[in-house]
Amino acid sequence: MISIFILYALFGSTFTIGKEAIAHIPPIFFIGLRMILAGILLIGFVKFYQKKSVRIKSKDLILVGLVAFFQFYLSFVLEFVALDYLPSSKVALLYNTSPFITAFLSYLFFSEVMTFRKWIGLIASFLAFIPLIMETADGKELALGAIGSFSIPEILLLTAVVASCLGWIAMRPLTRDHSNSYILINGVAMLWGGVLALGTAFFYEPIPSLESLVSTPVLISMGLLILIGNVICFNLYSKLLRTYSPTLLSFFGFFAPLFTALFSWWWFGEHISPAFYQTTILVIISSYFFYQEELKQGYIL
Repeated sequence: MISIFILYALFGSTFTIGKEAIAHIPPIFFIGLRMILAGILLIGFVKFYQKKSVRIKSKDLILVGLVAFFQFYLSFVLEFVALDYLPSSKVALLYNTSPFITAFLSYLFFSEVMTFRKWIGLIASFLAFIPLIMETADGKELALGAIGSFSIPEILLLTAVVASCLGWIAMRPLTRDHSNSYILINGVAMLWGGVLALGTAFFYEPIPSLESLVSTPVLISMGLLILIGNVICFNLYSKLLRTYSPTLLSFFGFFAPLFTALFSWWWFGEHISPAFYQTTILVIISSYFFYQEELKQGYIL
């Protein structure tokens, strides 16, 4: 069980590290460079260490393209743009609406049964985020404007969450029905998504100087995010899936924002509002009931 907490402590740290990185380099450019390097690393691992083919079957190219676009381009680009305006603890917490959005999309795309109690858990979890979203935003968060009670960075972040969930929906048949390697699919999708992000950066962001690219904060942040986010967390999650069900791991994912809040308080001195803790507690309770219903339905492996 301790390994699960280690996983989400590491995952929570990526939001804080990402916040540090984009203080020194434009966010979209950073994502493009990170994904290209991580993709090459994973593809190289499959090719030279596992000594397996790195060719993608032609019938899978469209799905891989969807994973690249939604999961490793649109999701990450919007997340890091939002991260430039929002506290990293708030980003981490709002990002954890993903299990419920995934459940809803699975209901739409795969006709997975949603019982009355699961709908209650889903709705209750969504409502739990209202105190956090309705919180008075600071000047930087409102710099891009707002639509109703939602600031533009919050809208960008929630769109990033939906894009990430759509990416996982596209990933599901690739690994479950087509028997592809998670490492290879992620590596190729990261590479393609990184190329898209880098192309976008050239149109919308100033090109960073070579001096800023090789600065110590950028190199350390880049190395840590690739090592922690793209290598360690991926492999540790895969290992834990041999023992624990995906639902259980998803349930414990709500501890990631708590670790992010702790790291951000320690590193940036970010204020942790009462609304953050209120939302976290309500979401954990809702997740517990959602998880118990999944147990009854036999979805737990």
